[in-house]
Amino acid sequence: MFENLSERLSGVFDRLTKQGALSEDDVKTALREVRVALLEADVSLPVARDFVKAVQEQATGQAVTKSITPGQQVVKIVHDALIDVLKGEGEPGSLKIDNPPAPLLMVGLQGGGKTTTTAKLAKRLTEKEGKRVLMASLDVNRPAAMEQLAILGMQIGVDTLPIVKGEDPVAIAKRAKTQAGLGGYDVYMLDTAGRLSIDEELMAQVEAVRDVANPRETLLVVDGLTGQDAVHTAENFDERIGITGVVLTRMDGDGRGGAALSMRAVTGKPIKFVGLGEKMDALETFEPERVAGRILGMGDIVALVEKAQETIEAEQAEKMMKRMAKGHFNMNDLKMQLEQMIKMGGMQGMMGMMPGMGKMAKQVEDAGMDDKVLTRQIALIQSMTKKERANPALLQASRKKRIAKGAGMEVSELNKLMKMHRQMSDMMKKMGKMGKGGMLKQAMKGMMGKGGMDPAAMAQGMDPKALEAAARQMGGKMPGMGGGMGLPSGLSGFGKKK
Repeated sequence: MFENLSERLSGVFDRLTKQGALSEDDVKTALREVRVALLEADVSLPVARDFVKAVQEQATGQAVTKSITPGQQVVKIVHDALIDVLKGEGEPGSLKIDNPPAPLLMVGLQGGGKTTTTAKLAKRLTEKEGKRVLMASLDVNRPAAMEQLAILGMQIGVDTLPIVKGEDPVAIAKRAKTQAGLGGYDVYMLDTAGRLSIDEELMAQVEAVRDVANPRETLLVVDGLTGQDAVHTAENFDERIGITGVVLTRMDGDGRGGAALSMRAVTGKPIKFVGLGEKMDALETFEPERVAGRILGMGDIVALVEKAQETIEAEQAEKMMKRMAKGHFNMNDLKMQLEQMIKMGGMQGMMGMMPGMGKMAKQVEDAGMDDKVLTRQIALIQSMTKKERANPALLQASRKKRIAKGAGMEVSELNKLMKMHRQMSDMMKKMGKMGKGGMLKQAMKGMMGKGGMDPAAMAQGMDPKALEAAARQMGGKMPGMGGGMGLPSGLSGFGKKK
């Protein structure tokens, strides 16, 4: 969603960082482009104006223009200003759900994704925070709305309030409160009917529900694709009902992400969560620092580590770590790493999260390399016998022909795969030797699935600047990363898409 804005900004900053010294005019010209980029991304005019003004005040001082790396200083100032624009009070994603049963009220327009978001949030509270949740649908207007919530509840294993036909929303809210108290639930979520903010009757109805339930949190669910209108909606709902936070849905779309940037600045309400897809686990905490980092192409190491922790099996990683520490790395290990990459969102997904790699992700796409390349390489490995996978040195001409034929590919592609394996094997041996496996152990330990280290602590150990510098040194070649995400330097095993 922030792709265009990210591209525009990185273009501006590339020009700035290439200049040795910066005059005030250089900074002003760059900031003019930043303002245009923000407006094109559908950020509201007052927010864009205030943002540029705040940056300009800090960026045109003596400290910046006289510093050794003025361009980097300006980027840092913009990064900090972005975080200020996005940040709300309190911890991101935290909800006030003290003294149970705590009511959560979900409000919003028709078709914004309230019912789905209610279920996603219930799943999150159940699985990540260990809460007992009861969901209740107060939507008596839309056909089958109550049934939809009941079906979603069955899918995610969360209880829903039994449906009683002909009840009005206030009565349902009262019944949900009683049931939650008697059933020992920690949280009960009230999914209200979609309404237009100009629909007086429905707004009065949700006010009545609010007075009965007295919710700890009132979350407004807004469609991220509606742009500026999302901000007006939030203002209207806040005036009438009083909201405590916002959930932006459809943030995986390719609409312009200006609503997210304007929302907090205009309404003063924090964005608590963002919906990133239709699946029930596609709900993420909105972390201002990390979003700002992604917008400026600085990557998001914490997200990368979290992704790795979710997808890597602890036992497999342990076995692999022992093998690699001894310098062992065969085709089975390579296959596991390629599969791991696909699980973590493929090459582009991973590159987007790594500092200094954002632009490379685009180059990789333009060069016609996509995740099909990974699946083709896995197919080649699957075409080998167990012995061949364990000992790639066995592969002579006749075996190579058989393997390539079995995978429906050319021998040249198998040769590329073997070259890639050799490079990675050498790299693993080097890493294994460093401090008797120290570097490798550290990398793998952090990826040890659920019981592993805290992703944020892991990410702190990886210095983004060092990673970015390494990426630059390699002239846009992807470095091999340890810990279940290996890629050889120069991506030599990746041919063009047929």
